[in-house]
Formats: sequence, C-alpha cells, structure tokens
Amino acid sequence: MEVFKTIKSLQQTLSHKVGKSTLGLVPTMGALHEGHLSIVKRAKEENDLVIVSIFVNPTQFDKKEDLVNYPSTLQADLEALESTGCDFVFVPSAEEVYQGNLSADSFDFGGLDKVMEGKFRLDHFDGVATIVKKLFLITRPNKAYFGEKDYQ
Repeated sequence: MEVFKTIKSLQQTLSHKVGKSTLGLVPTMGALHEGHLSIVKRAKEENDLVIVSIFVNPTQFDKKEDLVNYPSTLQADLEALESTGCDFVFVPSAEEVYQGNLSADSFDFGGLDKVMEGKFRLDHFDGVATIVKKLFLITRPNKAYFGEKDYQ
C-alpha cells in the first residue's frame, strides 16, 4: 500500500500503475470503522486497484469547532486499510487540495441541500460536492464508492 500527500506524486504513480486497470475511489474523512472497510473491500472486489482518500474537508463545516474536533486516527486508519488490500491512500493537506483558495464551489442541488443535514448546516453540500469533484479530477477513478451515511 502506497501513501501519498501530494497531488503530483499521486498522479505520477497513478499514471504509471493504472494503465488499463480499473481504479475504484473510496473518499473518506478518516476515523475509519468497519463500515468504511467493507466499502473498501467491495471496491477491491470490483476493481483492479483501489485508492482511499482520507481528508477532513474544511469547506463542508459551517462551525469551526466541528472541524477542529473531528477525530484524527491516521495511523490506525492506515493499519486498517492495509488489511483490506487497499493499493493507494491519499492524505493531502487542505493547502494541497485547495491550492490557496479555501472555498467551495456553488452547486444547484434543486432544493435537496435544504433537507436532512443541509437544513442545519449552511453550505454543507457545496463543500461536499466541491471535494468530491476535486477528488474525481485528481484520481480519475472508474468507480467511486460512498457509504449509506453519504446517501444525502
């Protein structure tokens, strides 16, 4: 399992190793549990290679204290991912991902962003959609895998 902190090093490796292989992406914010690991295992069954991102995205938090208090268990997460057969892990900093422009794009969710969590967390879904878009552009996966909590 290879761990990357920069977009450039990740993309260089992916360009050499993916080729005609299929790549599955499992975006996470870390603090992994058995649910996450089952998704990684499924991605591994359905793809030649799997990349897991661990990134606590600041643009999806409307309260700074929630961001600051979000659990960080990187070493345990890496050990757990190793046991799943995960191929790559991307653990960038906010600076690396946002390149000095720490802001979310604006999306039209047709009102879906005003229900469930969106009703209580201003601009939450813009932040989530922004990071998912960025991760897709960085990794170029064939498939992406999300948990049931990500349904909304």
